[in-house]
Amino acid sequence: MVRERLMRRPHIAIIDYGMGNIRSVHNALLRLGCTVVTSFRPEDMFEADALILPGVGAFGEAVANLKARELIEPIQRAVRDEGKPLLGICLGMQLLAETSEEGGVFEGLSLVRGEVRRINVSANFRIPHMGWNTLSIKKQQPLFGQLADGDAFYFVHSYQLICDSDDVAATTTYESDIVAAVQHNHVFGVQFHPERSQRKGLELLRNFVDVAAGPASQAKC
Repeated sequence: MVRERLMRRPHIAIIDYGMGNIRSVHNALLRLGCTVVTSFRPEDMFEADALILPGVGAFGEAVANLKARELIEPIQRAVRDEGKPLLGICLGMQLLAETSEEGGVFEGLSLVRGEVRRINVSANFRIPHMGWNTLSIKKQQPLFGQLADGDAFYFVHSYQLICDSDDVAATTTYESDIVAAVQHNHVFGVQFHPERSQRKGLELLRNFVDVAAGPASQAKC
């Protein structure tokens, strides 16, 4: 079996709303042969093949920043109306939800049905959940491709996304199961940081790049 890659270089827009590990994500995408723009301008999102929403920090502050830069409606329109694939990373995945209870009650982008709640663990487990954890993959394609159950990725978070089981792409275990990745049609999210997860993380980003490039980029036997 040989995995074929499309030669066309997809154009990815990283959404800059003032919160996120943007430089590392940008550099990882350049390594994968993409053209990349980091921007808060809606026109850059509409010109891109796909979007990435990174994020580090608190949900309420993130929503306030998105509103201040007038990004919520353009993101929703680019994804819902124009069908652009979107990958949310860490806080970016949580922002895909309908609501969050972090620091109050806040509305998210409502691109995935669900809500964000604080992780409940016993005194034997520390919050934030930080470090390398393995995955149990529920949806292999397209995001996880050649990755496998037991592959480890780097997590840093205190809150988790609770969503419909049909949208769960992978889980991890931290005393109990936590949603580690979601997929709802062409909307994807990962709670971990692929840009900090070495070779496996780069492979996951490569799979998303294949989605951005179009159907011809998908793995063939």
